[in-house]
Amino acid sequence: MPDPSPRIALVTGANRGIGFETARQLASAGVRVLLAGRDRAAVTEAAEKLRADGLAADHLVLDVTDPASVRAAAAEVDRRHGRLDILVNNAGIRTEEYGKRPSEQPMRQWRETFDTNLFGVIEVTTAFLPLIRRSAAGRVVNVSSLLGSLTTHSDPLSYAHTPMFKSLPAYSASKSAVNSWTVHLAYELRGTPVKVNAVHPGYTKTGMNDGAGDLDVTDGARTSVAMALLADDGPTGTYTNGGETIPW
Repeated sequence: MPDPSPRIALVTGANRGIGFETARQLASAGVRVLLAGRDRAAVTEAAEKLRADGLAADHLVLDVTDPASVRAAAAEVDRRHGRLDILVNNAGIRTEEYGKRPSEQPMRQWRETFDTNLFGVIEVTTAFLPLIRRSAAGRVVNVSSLLGSLTTHSDPLSYAHTPMFKSLPAYSASKSAVNSWTVHLAYELRGTPVKVNAVHPGYTKTGMNDGAGDLDVTDGARTSVAMALLADDGPTGTYTNGGETIPW
């Protein structure tokens, strides 16, 4: 029989950056973490780093753009643990080049972006949802971005209202779609112990941002971790950063 404790968390895109730090902080809080990614060597090494620090961590090969890989990963978690308490949909890409106009970004980049940032989130969530429903208090955290906020993008005083960030239309639109998926799934799961929320990590110094940003990964992971460890009286269907609501 699967051990009913500790809580089991799966973090996608967990071999580096915010994903790895999210896994580290969850493991430090006593959660057994599955670090998921498509590169077996990378996620194995990441999990070994956490175990070297005395934390409960395992690796899981999972390509969010490959339905067969997603199904196999869900079956593996079912076999190992019989349930999933926390899912952090952290995997994401930014393929667009800064400086191009929105109409100049090729369709190939739109499709690649949506395959990972939206369709991957939906595919992973729906595959693992039966396991999450077995949890006494399931949590789904969808890592979005402030660039998913249409209100922010439309505000001439915001940093999103600049040529730099207006050159990321596919990334921004994919995160807006993630926000929409979040409220739809939260509605479906209303009245259950499962809570579904979207988070903006903050402008964090990662490879996706070419090293630019205001926060280090320690701070960038905090909102994901807080929503993953949300109490039973916590909200669902929200879009937040650091406890503050972000306008849709």
